[in-house]
Amino acid sequence: MTWTPLPSDLAGELEGDSTLLLLRFSGDLTTKASATRRRMTSRLLENLRASVKTSGRGAKVIRHRNRIFVELAADPTGEGPGDAEMARRLARVFGIQSVSVAHARSWSSLEDVVEAGRRFGAEAVRDRRFAVRARRVGEKSAVPLRSVEIERALGEALRPLASRVDLSSPEVTISVELDGERAYYFVASEKGAAGLPLGSGGRAVSLLSGGFDSPVASWRLLRRGVALDYVFCNLGGQPHQMETLRIAKRLADRWQCGTRPRFHAVDFDSVSREIQETVRTRYWQIVLKRMMLRAAEAVAAEIRGSAIVTGESIGQVSSQTLQNLAVISEGATLPILRPLIGSHKEEIIAESKIVGTHDLSARVGEYCAIVPSHPATHARLEDVLEEEARMDGSVLERALAERTALLLGDLDLDSWQDEDLVAHGLEPGEILIDLRSKDAYASWHHPDALFLDFPTALRAYDSFDPEQRYVLYCEHGLKSAHLADLMRRAGLSARHASGGLREVRRWVGGD
Repeated sequence: MTWTPLPSDLAGELEGDSTLLLLRFSGDLTTKASATRRRMTSRLLENLRASVKTSGRGAKVIRHRNRIFVELAADPTGEGPGDAEMARRLARVFGIQSVSVAHARSWSSLEDVVEAGRRFGAEAVRDRRFAVRARRVGEKSAVPLRSVEIERALGEALRPLASRVDLSSPEVTISVELDGERAYYFVASEKGAAGLPLGSGGRAVSLLSGGFDSPVASWRLLRRGVALDYVFCNLGGQPHQMETLRIAKRLADRWQCGTRPRFHAVDFDSVSREIQETVRTRYWQIVLKRMMLRAAEAVAAEIRGSAIVTGESIGQVSSQTLQNLAVISEGATLPILRPLIGSHKEEIIAESKIVGTHDLSARVGEYCAIVPSHPATHARLEDVLEEEARMDGSVLERALAERTALLLGDLDLDSWQDEDLVAHGLEPGEILIDLRSKDAYASWHHPDALFLDFPTALRAYDSFDPEQRYVLYCEHGLKSAHLADLMRRAGLSARHASGGLREVRRWVGGD
């Protein structure tokens, strides 16, 4: 059901009433055994409280029998999210079937229920076709009224104000839920994400590429309660990395309250070059994807992840034939979850609109440095293993050792676009810091650059001299942007080379 705002002038008309968000458990939760349901419900409450906290709106989350209520604090400034926006926000917490903005009244008789319902629904039904739907919740013995008599009595009280009663296709429905103490009135429900509470299904890593497929695949696993970190194997440089980071940030902000997801960026340029130099052309794509699985598996081992998620579907590209997927899967020992395996592109694109990543994915270009003209479509494992045997395995190890891991919840990507944060060259008196690895620094660095690798800089920047001005650079501008933003928030003067190493080479006249 689409969201219909409650008439704003009704809130103050009911003396002693209160405005609550009424949340209902998803069907996945209600069918679990008691012990499992208690554990999952506890996790759901944690996630809801985390979502409320990050919203900036004061509220209390209360479990009451088989319902969850969120008691919203007054917002005299009007700067926080409104009731309807809070309903939409909490509807995105996995494990919730629906959310309603409800007005609650205590009752002791049918007359109490009808009178409060009449005052609540008067403006909502005025000159419109309407219906009344009532149901008892909790112990039925605590509610001596039957649903049908509530519907008839309240419908009769509202009928003179409306155009007519219409039970089949009403313009507005007045809903009433009764327990033994209170009646809850609402006119619409925000459809929830349903599924299982995030974090109740273990941990995994998702190979994120930035297109339509992998974000939707990730969302499907999040919906089953699996907490995800994202692994991005960068083949397209700084633009591709930033576009994919924005998608990961959108997934984290909209759907992952209650967990602390990370974005692991692995520079795959050297891996790609090694494949092109040592592997026969027709096997490039298959070997590349096996290397990506190994990168994801290495990250999963560090975060105690139990599986790898990909956006692959059968037949979508040449490497995704059934035979090739079988060979690719042999590149990792962890289970590989492919929730889109039987989906077609139109379905995936439509679902990306629900996830909220559609517009971001639509802007991501197709990045792949190795596209063979005649790729193998039915590769044999023994042939692929023979190709890989010629590769230098240390190339992938070095790429993993130098990867960037960022906590998505801590990032303010909008501030990274601030022109004041971007350096277009080194000015007199500024301290230049190279955030790359020691080996990368030794291979080439700006002649005026000091070495301080990114993990060390993250721990040390709060002790930097506040009288100094700093310029930072890294491989692609991701680490430097994040650290420059953190330093500015701490009151330091910091800028960064947004184009990464390539831009810094231009500063000194390099290629």
